[in-house]
Amino acid sequence: MLNIYFGETEGAMHGPSWFRFNFREEWFGDPLVAEMMEDIDKSHYKGGQLIESDVLGPIPPERLSGSLQTLICIYKKPDLMFNATSCGEDCAKWLLEIGRQEDISVNLRYYMPFDNCGDFKVRIINEDKTIYNIKDYVHIALKYV
Repeated sequence: MLNIYFGETEGAMHGPSWFRFNFREEWFGDPLVAEMMEDIDKSHYKGGQLIESDVLGPIPPERLSGSLQTLICIYKKPDLMFNATSCGEDCAKWLLEIGRQEDISVNLRYYMPFDNCGDFKVRIINEDKTIYNIKDYVHIALKYV
């Protein structure tokens, strides 16, 4: 399940910084990572540390967008909490998808819309409450951000 802590919190990792020093090449062979790369950055893993971007051409993993780097960290290191504030609206569906596969916790310091993302089940850590619809999410999120 996706667990969200709204507002400032200690211990939430900055995804791009953590990614830069800790990513593993084998992560890019994962089908979910490949889907996220295609959707978020219009990029494709070619092998080793080579990624082909439709926009930038050949790039190393460090040149992926900060939002994609953060999503990959959240997916590959579910035991850590990452600050998902660098993730834009295009990441919302991926956070929910990762949360369907395993328990993850993220920090958000803005209202991330989850409209049109399908089934919705999120636990708000601030209130220790699980919610199942966008209306309840909006009501709680706006109390904190």
